[in-house]
Amino acid sequence: MNWRKRTVSCLLFFLLGTNIVYSTEIRSPDGKIDLSFAVENVAGRTECPVYNISFRGKPVVSLSRLSFTLNENSILGDDMEILSMSTLSHDDTWKPVYGERSRIRNHYNQLLVKLQQKKPPYLALDLTFRCFDAGVAFRTTIMENPVGGELHIVKENTEFCFLSDHTVWAANSAQGKYRKTTIGKMGEGIERPLTIKADDSTYMAVAEARLVDYARMKLTTFSSRPNCIISELSGEVTAMLPLTTPWRVIMIADSPGRLLENNDIIPNLNDPCAIKDPSWIRPGKVIREISLTTEGGLACVDFAVTHGLQYVEFDAGWYGYEYSDSSNATTINVDPRRSPGPLDLHHVIHYANERDTGIILYVNRKALERQLDQILPLYQKWGVKGVKYGFVRVGSQRWTAWLHEAVRKAAAHHLMMDVHDEYRPTGYSHTYPNFMTQEGIRRR
Repeated sequence: MNWRKRTVSCLLFFLLGTNIVYSTEIRSPDGKIDLSFAVENVAGRTECPVYNISFRGKPVVSLSRLSFTLNENSILGDDMEILSMSTLSHDDTWKPVYGERSRIRNHYNQLLVKLQQKKPPYLALDLTFRCFDAGVAFRTTIMENPVGGELHIVKENTEFCFLSDHTVWAANSAQGKYRKTTIGKMGEGIERPLTIKADDSTYMAVAEARLVDYARMKLTTFSSRPNCIISELSGEVTAMLPLTTPWRVIMIADSPGRLLENNDIIPNLNDPCAIKDPSWIRPGKVIREISLTTEGGLACVDFAVTHGLQYVEFDAGWYGYEYSDSSNATTINVDPRRSPGPLDLHHVIHYANERDTGIILYVNRKALERQLDQILPLYQKWGVKGVKYGFVRVGSQRWTAWLHEAVRKAAAHHLMMDVHDEYRPTGYSHTYPNFMTQEGIRRR
């Protein structure tokens, strides 16, 4: 690891008529991406944090403002003054438990800007910008409130403003159909990442990283400013301070393929692995058992052994009707709508473990939300290797926080985890690699 910390040489403008109060910039390690930060008076907003991005000397993101709408419609982001600015460079590598690469480099230059409101309640913000060769990421930490209490965020007004009405590929849900359109026509509630074509040699993707206990960000056309996209939270956020937002990411590359090759930026923006000994986490291929019978389970195990698969997953119905509010995932009680049985699940688990094949159990959210703290230690005792969380709720701060707590709880019981439905990953598998897969794709 190589850390170098230095003071930013910021440009101060006091010329009559200028709108810029402060300005500074950082550059990606390879020198191709430049990020400029300033506090400016722009579009009716006074002394507001803004950023610009250039790629290979050409502007690609212009004068994008950062602010929050709080309760009573007050704006956190106007009338700000800079307290300090500093930069550092970071360069290290880490070894993932599994994935596309055996080692991942985490190399960036960072700018930290400390700001404070000039007027009551004098809230302070830390803005952290990181420039990677793959793109730019930034997040906000709202510091401790001088008067105490919770902070209530009604809207997050993060802007991504571009130079023209670029082509985009937009979808409105994690399992939605993509359509080729433009920034001005894409509409509301657009999923991230959003891929953007500026020209034949400049492609971008607006994404989110390290979403753990905050409302999910989607994207919408910002009608008040041309060629501009603005963040759209899936619900309001309430928290004690300090509060740190997820990372907002703009990936930049010269081709769509290069965007894919640069996908390490997302896990790099998450915390390091929190599991001290992850040796129990084993990736592999899964066959789904749908007969829900002992005979079918044993046959699937034999098939897995013969064909080099590592897991058998028992699908919905092994513990009763999954959509019932009274379903009990601590019992083996086959749903007659799905199977006549019989199912000796304990025998199948024992049979599988003797053959180095793991059993994964599906549990619908109806039971998960009531019984999570019961079933995880129970399944560990049974010898189960993983749980598929079915039809999880996503989007709001409440359910985002619940799901990631469920990931951590599963890790405490050495259980791997697959999430089913509208969840889109933001890199949390770096921190908890037992969070193996996220299952939610369009069938046709």
